[in-house]
Amino acid sequence: MNKLRKILSDFNEFVMFKHTIFSLPFIFIAMIVAADGWFGWRLFFLGLLAAIFARNFAMGVNRYLDRDIDRLNPRTANRPSVDGRIPEKVQIFFIIVNAIGFIVTASFINTLAFILSPLFLLILGGYSYFKRFSELAHLVLGVALALAPIAGVIAVKGTITMWSIFLSLGIMFWVAGFDLLYSLQDMEFDKQKGLFSIPSRYGAACTLFIAKIFHALTILFWLFFVIEAHLGFFAYSAVAVATIMLTYEHKIVDKDFTKIDRAFFTVNGYLGIIFLLFIILDEIF
Repeated sequence: MNKLRKILSDFNEFVMFKHTIFSLPFIFIAMIVAADGWFGWRLFFLGLLAAIFARNFAMGVNRYLDRDIDRLNPRTANRPSVDGRIPEKVQIFFIIVNAIGFIVTASFINTLAFILSPLFLLILGGYSYFKRFSELAHLVLGVALALAPIAGVIAVKGTITMWSIFLSLGIMFWVAGFDLLYSLQDMEFDKQKGLFSIPSRYGAACTLFIAKIFHALTILFWLFFVIEAHLGFFAYSAVAVATIMLTYEHKIVDKDFTKIDRAFFTVNGYLGIIFLLFIILDEIF
């Protein structure tokens, strides 16, 4: 039992399962709005399963491809993908299993979800390559998580709506913005190793400014989402609360880079959950 617990703990650390909280609420936001309320237990479980497979696949690919870089970075040198706790062959097997699981789950949702599933996996796995040759990797990561509401609306409607595109664009800039802040931790390491990131190429001050611009665009696109989807008071309140939380995030980081983890995990983790709760309230009332 202790051995099993240790294995599960290593895999949890390998994929950082708690980070699923960033995208999962927005899948359900899109499904709720698309269905104009509750979308049923079948789609709930299929959506949850697809999100877990997709997230595990993306993180597995990222950890596997980055193991040479992570081995040299003191902040990441003790990851299971680096220190031998999860062998390379097991990592590859894990990636393949989750890719197959995602495609099979998509096939049970509807035809469009199944057709687009390999493309989604391609985008999810592409982030790790971009950081090797382009500072646009931050936006690529944003695109990967922005697929969440697109997947949600496809699951319910079998098509893509304009409001889901606005919601996704907001997520893209939201994720890219907080990834910029998170990347400040590795700014000097990235410079030394010639890795492409906005902090390593343009410095901390420019990074903070660009992150603010990205998060301003986040709020703008989320406002467009609320308007286009013809939502009500609670949805507008969700955008207002998101504005306050992102402003607070920048206030934390501007004062002290050592508090980036607090801004990254706490603020952004709660943001998605709060946004989802407000959308649920909007549908109820």
